[in-house]
Amino acid sequence: MSKINAVCVYCGSNAGSEPSFGEAATQFGRILAENCVRLVYGGGSVGLMGILADTVLAHGGKATGIIPEFLTQRERPRRIGQELIITPDMHDRKRTMFERADAFVALPGGIGTLEELVEQMTWAQLGRHRKPILIANINGYWDPLLTLVAHMRERAFVPDSLSVNFLVTEKVEDILPVLRQAARGRAEAEEAMAIPAERL
Repeated sequence: MSKINAVCVYCGSNAGSEPSFGEAATQFGRILAENCVRLVYGGGSVGLMGILADTVLAHGGKATGIIPEFLTQRERPRRIGQELIITPDMHDRKRTMFERADAFVALPGGIGTLEELVEQMTWAQLGRHRKPILIANINGYWDPLLTLVAHMRERAFVPDSLSVNFLVTEKVEDILPVLRQAARGRAEAEEAMAIPAERL
């Protein structure tokens, strides 16, 4: 697929310690809405998740919140103005988020955000999907992870044959253009590899 119609955003159920994190969520929410790109996210109305979804909906955008039943009390999903999917468990939640999205973005977040991001990186590494994955490195938040991945490569635990392909931007306004460029590049590569019908 060469077009980005829906983006799955992983981010914190807390707001974090820096105002820039909330500002990034607000800015990206507005960008998604203005570009008619659906937000797919964890469904909560708190933290960066809540800021992001509120902004998308306030600017006329569309959002799909996906949350497991056991988290509905803690993260208080928005039940008005968006599509809400309540899943039986985390595994089903992540599968549904994957199926609904054309690309993945990680804003700042905690262990859950890290786990979801790394899972998508792992699936891509193993050839299970080719959807773009982007790390929004707001104020250097993800620098330790990027350093760790570089360390893994240096120590030959991430060989070239199983490369971890992901995108990194530091500016929120670059996220969607970079995703779109990656999607176009993927589509063009797949088209170039396709065997013409007259040769079959």
